[in-house]
Amino acid sequence: MQADSFGFGTQIRKSPYFDATVRWGAKGFSVYNHMYIPRDFGDPEQNFWTLVNDAILCDVAVERQVEITGPDAAKFVQLLTPRDLSKMAVGQCKYILITNQAGGILNDPILLRLAENHFWISLADSDILLWAQGVSVHCGLDVTIGEPDVSPLQLQGPKSGAIMQALFGHSITDLRYYWLRKVELDGIPLVVSRTGWSSELGYELYLRDGSRGDDLWEKIMAAGEAFGLKPGHTSSIRRIEGGMLSYHADADINTNPYELGLGRLVDLDMEAEFIGKAALRRIQQEGPSRRQVGLIIDCAPLTGPNTTFWTITQNGTSVGKVTSAIYSPRLEQNIALAMVAAQTAVIGTQVEVVTHSGPCCATIVECPFYDPQKQIAAA
Repeated sequence: MQADSFGFGTQIRKSPYFDATVRWGAKGFSVYNHMYIPRDFGDPEQNFWTLVNDAILCDVAVERQVEITGPDAAKFVQLLTPRDLSKMAVGQCKYILITNQAGGILNDPILLRLAENHFWISLADSDILLWAQGVSVHCGLDVTIGEPDVSPLQLQGPKSGAIMQALFGHSITDLRYYWLRKVELDGIPLVVSRTGWSSELGYELYLRDGSRGDDLWEKIMAAGEAFGLKPGHTSSIRRIEGGMLSYHADADINTNPYELGLGRLVDLDMEAEFIGKAALRRIQQEGPSRRQVGLIIDCAPLTGPNTTFWTITQNGTSVGKVTSAIYSPRLEQNIALAMVAAQTAVIGTQVEVVTHSGPCCATIVECPFYDPQKQIAAA
């Protein structure tokens, strides 16, 4: 299929890897952060098994970077997030939440600290560049905010470490979980981090020169051939198994951290101010009215992810919604993330889910469904 056969118009950007992904078999795309992202390389179940047994390479250039520099960069980044960043070292990455004045979540990105006054916010799907630039107008802090020429790839799976050694040598094995390193590959400038949206061992390679996208893709695929590397897409099966959030599905501007069980990412006791501090203090004191839970849905295997929010009922009354659902071939169960009324969020509670094929019984369970301590990714 020709690369120019995909298109919604020039308002949707193509990544530096777009042509390479089409060449390697991408059959379908969706739009994320105003950019095409490959969503179909064939059988999604095979994509899952390749991820958990070998390795996949994913074009995630849609994870756009908000770059924050200047003398007050650290103070400004702290203003955006309720997570205490006072001990974040240069070279470290952190999963953070960005909240608004009401405590609602605007994004759940990875923050990278490249230098004392140099940060990247690696985004989920929302316009945080505009939010950050708006916040900066009247905050009185000396910062420069923009979008750099940076486009990440994800190399994920148990053999990703061996592939990275083939590319960069043995020294790359010293890179710790949630840390980054500036490197070059045959003159291609990169930042590499031990992060990824898969719950598997993995790396993200942040290309710092968009003109080298095709070169980088081909070099990685060539190095990975002996290890079973395949082109792939972020796996809905694996991310739901791992309880990983998808912004706009499992969280949005009306969701607060306590509903998601992410109070660990909120430090109300730190001296630094951040947007939403008063609201989050009130929510913590009152307790959230909803909570995210895991669900096992008792019906025939789902043929794909849900494309609408499915209503959850108990004794005929609506108590919440399914936000993400999928059939896990490894667990041999239909698994889901859901948001339900706090009083319903009790392990073992029986509810009913109105799926696309009709009502089904479901049970509230612990989440994540697989490797809850993230031992695989952190290995």
